[in-house]
Amino acid sequence: MLYKKHIFICTNQRPEGSRVCCGEERGLALTAAFKKAIKDRGLNTEMRAQKAGCFDICEQGPNVIIYPEGTCYGKVQLSDVEEIVSEHLENDRIVERLVIDLNNLK
Repeated sequence: MLYKKHIFICTNQRPEGSRVCCGEERGLALTAAFKKAIKDRGLNTEMRAQKAGCFDICEQGPNVIIYPEGTCYGKVQLSDVEEIVSEHLENDRIVERLVIDLNNLK
């Protein structure tokens, strides 16, 4: 595997008045924050953060999914990035308060 952890951040933008979405603006800000935090810690050779399309769990957004675990975080804010990087990416401890249980959706 090329990366130890791969972080996907939804940047999907829907037309105004349609279904709620994570939003390109919020998603791009989160993507930039994750990239910066990863680089600042010297983790950028083993971890990658990147924008992604819709995960179809829009009402839970902004959404972030981390692989290889497949952990899905919802309602992620810029203020959560440092905690996710420190806890999950560096120490393999899931940030439970942000986890979305995908089995209980839909």
